[in-house]
Amino acid sequence: MCRLFARVAAAPYPATFGLLEAPDSVEAQSRKEPDGYGIGTFDKQDRPHVIKRAKAAYEDRAFPAEAYELRSKQFLAHIRFATNGENLERNTHPFIQHGRIFAHNGVVHGLDVLEARLRPEYRALVGGETDSERVFALITQEIDDHDGDVTAAITSAVAWIAETLPL
Repeated sequence: MCRLFARVAAAPYPATFGLLEAPDSVEAQSRKEPDGYGIGTFDKQDRPHVIKRAKAAYEDRAFPAEAYELRSKQFLAHIRFATNGENLERNTHPFIQHGRIFAHNGVVHGLDVLEARLRPEYRALVGGETDSERVFALITQEIDDHDGDVTAAITSAVAWIAETLPL
């Protein structure tokens, strides 16, 4: 199963402890979850940025440098243990849609039904084969349908998934 790391701080700050130094850091966990990693941050103008690699963080020389160099008020890191979709960068989390960053842990089945729920402009946001990116597209669609109310949108999307798709 994938692993997530998130951190919010008052000022831009590196996430070296959680990514590298903690006893159960993202780098350490990537030895068991080897199918890629990604780090999502926001810049000073609150624009999202994602670095993704389709290999284990512990195997990538760039990972420690990124951990030390990236500074953000918000971090979302993900290490992947693939359940669907090939081990490719386009299937590696986190994903960016409409100025938001998203990563997901778990498995959602019934992707054909989920895809059918998405209107074409939201289907077009999906660039890979994962359930996670499709769930994110559904949430993004629901945010727009709920006039930007993220809480209502997530509640609506998750309720639809729970009622409709095999979990």
